[in-house]
Amino acid sequence: MSRCGGLSRRDFFGRAAAAGALGLAAPYVVPTHAFGANERLGIGGIGPGRQGRGLLGMPSSQLLAVADVNLPRAEAIAARTKCKAFQDYRKLLELKEIDAVVVSTPDHWHALCSIHACQAGKDVYVEKPMTLTIREGRKMAEAVEKHGRVLQVGSHQRSMGANLLGCELIRNGRIGKITRVIAANYPSPWEGKLPEQPVPKGLDWDMWCGPTQPVPYNKDLYTPRAQPGWISFRPYSGGEMTGWGSHGLDQVQWALGMDNAGPIEVWTEGPKFTPPTYTKPEPRGRGERACRTPKIFFRYPGGIVMELANGPAGGAIFIGEKGKITINRGRCTSDPPEIAKQAIKDGETRLYKSTNHKADFVACIKSRKQPAAPVEAGHRSATVCHLGNIARWLSGRKLTWDPAKEQFVGDDEANTYIDRPRRKPWAIPDQV
Repeated sequence: MSRCGGLSRRDFFGRAAAAGALGLAAPYVVPTHAFGANERLGIGGIGPGRQGRGLLGMPSSQLLAVADVNLPRAEAIAARTKCKAFQDYRKLLELKEIDAVVVSTPDHWHALCSIHACQAGKDVYVEKPMTLTIREGRKMAEAVEKHGRVLQVGSHQRSMGANLLGCELIRNGRIGKITRVIAANYPSPWEGKLPEQPVPKGLDWDMWCGPTQPVPYNKDLYTPRAQPGWISFRPYSGGEMTGWGSHGLDQVQWALGMDNAGPIEVWTEGPKFTPPTYTKPEPRGRGERACRTPKIFFRYPGGIVMELANGPAGGAIFIGEKGKITINRGRCTSDPPEIAKQAIKDGETRLYKSTNHKADFVACIKSRKQPAAPVEAGHRSATVCHLGNIARWLSGRKLTWDPAKEQFVGDDEANTYIDRPRRKPWAIPDQV
């Protein structure tokens, strides 16, 4: 077996624990500056928590404002960086000097913040997973197109050389026709009814709940990966199916050339899905074990079957007629080994090359070109994750998916899962 690329991160289970209604009159467009070669961009950060703080230092830019429902956290960042602090992100979007925003809120806020940013004439870097539902992704793509924005999804494995090479080898037929793909068995989200605790001073908990129905504050809900944390509670996230799946399954989409399409069938095999309900703080292990069952299968055009089993967290094992290639975070390996040593030749298919995800975003703001992880690709990759969760929620029957219409074929019940109800006034409008 031959290997190309650098080091991978620790596998995922080992990691540490409408516009008018929202005060944005349409049209509300602030044109992007005509940037010179050395001009610095004005950046705003929305939800700069656990992940977001590391994204605020964009190259050739200046952080001008942060917004967080936890106002003391925003004020602490502002004090260190000499920028403005807001509790309501809509106030940040009113600043004409801001050219782009980094959206790193919990997942249930990604779509609305991103759409409002597009309406305000800002470019967007949004953390993965891009969406909480399939409809959200389509509306985000519509907003990006309508308002002429650049959107980069934080699927930064697309800016890793080894991942790029592995996908290019597959796209250029080095292992022949792909017959099977083995990805990781990502757990779906579980339920939670944690006891009420006092809301910390300065935290707008009602705003944090946002489009979801309000529940009592609990620090083990508010913290992303606590005991157990919002990142695996169903109202706010798709679990690790979307958390890590938006990395691994994104690589499958990229390698198979499905950035504008996706699987056509999804089904489960095994016992019915029975997620636990957490009523008190406890480690995540019980939910992770229970929510990996039943096993999920996808069928792609051409008869390619993907199984969520024992594949790598950051990619998948691609099995073809001439061998196999394994892609993970920052690495690719092959069997036979000589496949991974082959160079991509002139005239063969080349994929988008980026070596730094944040720098790529800044460059695309200035060039107005599509970035490494554009909105449509992010939407389609997140959709695969959502399809896996829906298959588990409806476990026991095969679902036929039309990736062009983005609907289930002949299954009204399944189509009710394409979106989720939202609390007023946080609905996503039909016209973005």
